[in-house]
Amino acid sequence: MTDFRFGIMLAPQTSHWPEMLAAARRVDELGYDHLWTWDHLHAIIGDPLGPIYEGYAVLSAWAAATERVKLGLLVGAVPFRNPGLVAKAITTVDHVSNGRAIAGLGAAWFEYEHTAHGIDFGATVGERLGWLDEAAGAIRRLFDGATVTSPAGSHYGFHELRQVPPPVQPHLPIMIGGGGERKTLRTVARFADYWNVSAPPEDLARKRRILAEHCADVGRDPAEIGVTSGCWALVRDSEAEARRAFDAQLRGWGQSPAAWQDENAHRTFVGPPELVAERLLAHVAAGFEATIVELAAPHDLETIERLIGEVKPLVDRG
Repeated sequence: MTDFRFGIMLAPQTSHWPEMLAAARRVDELGYDHLWTWDHLHAIIGDPLGPIYEGYAVLSAWAAATERVKLGLLVGAVPFRNPGLVAKAITTVDHVSNGRAIAGLGAAWFEYEHTAHGIDFGATVGERLGWLDEAAGAIRRLFDGATVTSPAGSHYGFHELRQVPPPVQPHLPIMIGGGGERKTLRTVARFADYWNVSAPPEDLARKRRILAEHCADVGRDPAEIGVTSGCWALVRDSEAEARRAFDAQLRGWGQSPAAWQDENAHRTFVGPPELVAERLLAHVAAGFEATIVELAAPHDLETIERLIGEVKPLVDRG
C-alpha cells in the first residue's frame, strides 16, 4: 500500500476571486496536503495580458480563509524580489496561517514579465540559478534566526540582516522547483525540504538518482527531501468527456489543444479515475509518492473531489 500525497495548484490566470477562494476552501476541507498558486505577473498561457493575480497576496488571503492545508507558491520567482523581503512575506503568511507556509522558490523563466516590469532577468539561465542558490541559502538562515551578511561579490548585499518575529514553524520548509541536473538539483540538495519537477517517468527516475548524488556530495540524506512530481489533470467518467472539458479550458485561455498536447502530453492526465491513477502509478514507480496537480480556471470542483475521493484510493492500492 502507498499513502500517495496530493497537492493542488490553482492557476490564478483568468480566474475570478470568489471562485478561486471557494476552490481553495474545498481543497482545505477535503484534506489535501498542500495548496499552491503561480508566481507570475502576466498570464503565461495565451495572451500575456490576460488577467492574473499576484502570488503572495493570494497566499495571505488563503491563509486567513483556510484551516489545515499547507500553502505555497509553485514557485516564487527569485528575480522578482529581494530574498529578505521574500523571507518576511513568507514568515507573515506563516503567522496568518498559524504555521502552514511553505517557501516555494525558483529561478523564473518568463522573460516577458521581467522586461515589462523593468525587473532584471539576468544575462543567462546560469546567472539566475546562481541567484536562486544564494537566495535559498539566505532565506534558510533568516528563517532559522541567523544574522545574514552577504560575502563580497554576492548578488545580494545583505548587511547584518536579522528578522523578527521568526516563523511560527520551528523549521519553515523550502520548496525548490525545477529539474536542472547540474545546478538546480544541487541547490535542492543543499537547501530544500521539498522538490517539485515535471517530466516523463523515465526522466523522473533519473533526476531522482542525480539528486541523491548531489545529496551525497553535500553530506545530506536524500530522504530528508520530499519529492513531488507535477501534472495537469481533469477527471470525468470517460476520456472523451474529460478531453472536451479540458480542451474548453485551454481555449478559454487562448491556447490550442493540439499545441498543448505537443508539448505537455507527458504531464496531462485527462480521463476517468482509472486512467489518471495509472499515469500516477508510473510516477510512484519512478520514486515519487506525491504529486501537485495543476488546475486551470475555472477550477474544476469535480476534479478536486474525485482526485482525492476516487483516484487516491486506486493509487494507494497500486
